[in-house]
Amino acid sequence: MSIRLNPYLNFHGNAREALEFYHSVLGGSLDLMRYDSIPGMMGGDDEAEKIMHGQLETEDGLTIMAADYPASMAEAPDASTGGNSISVSGDDAARIRAAWQGLAAGADIVEPFERAPWGDTFGMLRDRFGVPWMFSLAPQPEEADAG
Repeated sequence: MSIRLNPYLNFHGNAREALEFYHSVLGGSLDLMRYDSIPGMMGGDDEAEKIMHGQLETEDGLTIMAADYPASMAEAPDASTGGNSISVSGDDAARIRAAWQGLAAGADIVEPFERAPWGDTFGMLRDRFGVPWMFSLAPQPEEADAG
């Protein structure tokens, strides 16, 4: 048995662009299902190309799911509204630094990715889609020894 917890992001028409960007940065496998894959399920005919469900799975266990709201939900808050963040943490320095650098392209850097008072390397950004991210890299052995 297993259980997972992962973010599910909602967008107003740019879920494909966001997921393809995350895929280019994080790698893995991306599956996209458009509204028109199940006729009559979501939105009107003019919304056929919107993403009903998208899922990015990486080899190291990261999962991000996302979808576009139909026009009937134009007032619903999307992933850029705030009140949440995607958090990436661990001790794989190369992987976490690469994810930070990739997602920082076109992002608003809220907190630079640097050594924090508690010892981790920590940073926060709002990516080009307005989605907030937090990164925390555990101290590396050489950093812990020097500390």
